[in-house]
Amino acid sequence: MTDAAPVSSAAPALRRLLALLASGAPAEDFADVSADERRAGAPDAVVAEVADATRLALRVRRTLDQHRRREAELTALFDTAGDLAASRDLDAVLQAIVRRARLLLGTDTAYLTLPDEEAGDTYMRVTDGSVSALFQTLRLSLGDGLGGLVAQTARPYATPDYRTDIRFHHTGAINAGVLDEGLVAILGVPLLLGSRDGGKVIGVLFAADRSPRAFSPDEVALLCSLAAHAAIAIDTARALADTRAALAELNAANAVIREHSAAMQRAEEAHDRLTDLVLRGGEVPDVAAAVASLLGGAISVHDPDGHPLTGPSSVESDPTADRIPAPESGSGSGSGGRPRRDRTGDDRGLASAVADSRLSGRAVRHTGRWVCAVLAGQETLGSLVLHGRPELDDSDRRLFERAAVVTALLLLLRRSVAEAENRVRGELLTDLLTAPERDPAGLAARGRRLGVDLMRPHVVLTASCADRSRLAGAAVRYLFGCRGVSAEHGDTVVILLPTTPTGGGPTAGKPGAASRAAADRLARLSGLPVTVGAGGPAAGPQAIAAAHAEAQRCLRALQALGREGDGAAAEELGFLGVLLGDGHDVGGFVGGALGPLLEYDARRGTELVRTLRAYFDCGGSLTRAKDQLHVHVNTVVQRLDRVQALLGQDWNSPERALELQLALRLHLLSARRDG
Repeated sequence: MTDAAPVSSAAPALRRLLALLASGAPAEDFADVSADERRAGAPDAVVAEVADATRLALRVRRTLDQHRRREAELTALFDTAGDLAASRDLDAVLQAIVRRARLLLGTDTAYLTLPDEEAGDTYMRVTDGSVSALFQTLRLSLGDGLGGLVAQTARPYATPDYRTDIRFHHTGAINAGVLDEGLVAILGVPLLLGSRDGGKVIGVLFAADRSPRAFSPDEVALLCSLAAHAAIAIDTARALADTRAALAELNAANAVIREHSAAMQRAEEAHDRLTDLVLRGGEVPDVAAAVASLLGGAISVHDPDGHPLTGPSSVESDPTADRIPAPESGSGSGSGGRPRRDRTGDDRGLASAVADSRLSGRAVRHTGRWVCAVLAGQETLGSLVLHGRPELDDSDRRLFERAAVVTALLLLLRRSVAEAENRVRGELLTDLLTAPERDPAGLAARGRRLGVDLMRPHVVLTASCADRSRLAGAAVRYLFGCRGVSAEHGDTVVILLPTTPTGGGPTAGKPGAASRAAADRLARLSGLPVTVGAGGPAAGPQAIAAAHAEAQRCLRALQALGREGDGAAAEELGFLGVLLGDGHDVGGFVGGALGPLLEYDARRGTELVRTLRAYFDCGGSLTRAKDQLHVHVNTVVQRLDRVQALLGQDWNSPERALELQLALRLHLLSARRDG
C-alpha cells in the first residue's frame, strides 16, 4: 500500500501531460506541469517521475510534429505531381514548379535555370518572387556560381551566406545579379533524368532567402523530391511538344498527300476530258470552255498578234478591236513609217507576259490574270489568258499549261486544214481573176462548194512586198479562222475578204480601213513592209474581177507616190482616185476636198470657196486677190484663216494645193453644167 501512493499522486500530472499532447499545446505548457507539481510540494519521486514523463511527452510531440510536417510535405509533393501531370504547356509547368518550391520551403524567392545547348551555358528561365531585372537575365557558365557547380556535379548545394562562401567560383556578373536581388542564403538542386551517376541534368531548381539561413537536410530532400517530379514533368512536356510537332508534320504531310492525290485525280480527269474533246473533233473554244470549268475561271484565246479568237473578251477581229498586241520585232514591226494604234500600258504588259511565258515555257501571272503562250516548237501560235483566278497552285497551273499544249495541237491542225482549203480556193480565185466572163455561174457554184459565196459583197486586196513567197504564207495565216481567200497572182498576192463576219478571222468594213489593217498585220506576219491596195466592195465574179483591177491600180499608185508599207482605197487617193477609179466619182472627190468649205458657205452665206479660187487664180497674191474680190486685204486674210481652220494646216502645201485647185475647177464646171 505504501508503494502505490506516489504513483497515485503522479497520475493527475500524467493525465494532464496526455491532455496537452492530445490538444497540440505548445512546448512551454509541458514545462508548467513539473513546475506546478514542485510548487504543490509533491514528493521528490513524484516530481522526478513527472519530469521524466514531461521529457517523453515533448519527444512524442516533436515526433508528431515531424510526422505532420512530413505528411504535409508529401501531400504537397503529391499535389505538385498531380498539377504537373495535368499541365501540357511547358511554360506553365516551369512556372508551377518554381512557385510550389517557394511555397514549400517558405523562401523569399525561387527560380529555375535551363541549359542553352547552342550557347554552352545556362540561363534564367523562370523566377518567382524576384524583383531584379539584372538577376532575371543572368547566364551562368558551366561550373560558375552555386548553380554552375550543381549542374556540373549533379548534386545539391546549399549556402547560408552566398557572398562569403568560398566553395563556389564567383564571377562579377553573378555577384552583381545576386547583390541586386539581395539574396543571401541559396539552395540549389539538380533536375535529373535517370540515376544520379548516369543521369542527365536538364536544369537546376533554386530556393533562396534575403537573410542568412541554414537549410536543413529535410528541406534539401524536399526540394530534391520536387526537382525529381519537375524533371519528369519537364521531360514529359517536351515529349508532348515533340509529339505535337510530329503530329502536326504528319497532318501536314497527310494534307499534302491528299492534295496531291486530288490534283492527280483532277489532272487525270482533265487529260481524259481534253483527249475526248480532241478525238471528237472539238475546236479551240471547246477546249477553252472545258479548262475554264475545271479551273473555275474564264479563258480567252488570242492569236499571235493578240487578236481574240474566243473567250470572255472575245470580239470580232476588227483592226480597231481591243487585243493583246504581239511583241515588237525588228524588221517586222515597221510598215513603211505609217503610225500604228498606240498601245496602252496594259497592252504592253500583256505582250510582255506572253513573251515571258514563251521564254520560260510556263504560265506567268500578270495583273490578276494568268497568261500562257501557245507554242509549236519556237513558233508562237497564240496565247491563253485565264481570268478570275488571281492565284493558281502547281496542279492548276500545270493544267492551264496543258490546255495551251492541246490548243497548240488544234491550231496546227486547223492551220493545216486551212492551208489545204486555201490552195483549192486560191485556184478558184485565180480562175476568177483570169477569165471572169467565161462562166460566171459556174464560178459562183464552184465557190459555194468550197464555202466561198461569191455573190455576197467582198473587198478585194492586192498586196505586194519584197518577198512574195513570205507574203503568201503570211496571207494564209492572216486569213486563218475566216472564209477569206488568198492566192498568188502575178507579182502580188490577192486577198478576198467578206464584208460581214464569217468566223473568228479578219473581216472587211470600208476598203480603206481593211487595206491598212491588212498592211499592218501582213507586215507583222511576214517581217517585211507590205503595201496594200483595196477595191470594192463587190459581189459576183465579174464585179470582183473589176474590183481587183481597181485595187491593182491603187497599189501601183501607192508605190508611185512612195507610200510603200501603206494601204488605201481609190476614194482615199484624191484626184488620183478619180483618175484610177472606174466610176470617176467627181462629186465624191469634190465633196471630199471642198466639203467643209461648201457646208460653211451654205450655212453662213460666206464666200470661202470663191475666195480660195481667187487666191489660187492670182498665184497666191493677196493684193491681186482682194482686187478681184473687191474687198479689203484683211478680209482676204481672215477668210483664208477660216479656210485653214476648216481644211487643216497643210491646205497650201503643193500636193494639197493641186488637189484643191482641181476640185475647184471641177466644182466650177459642175455648177456651170447644172446652171
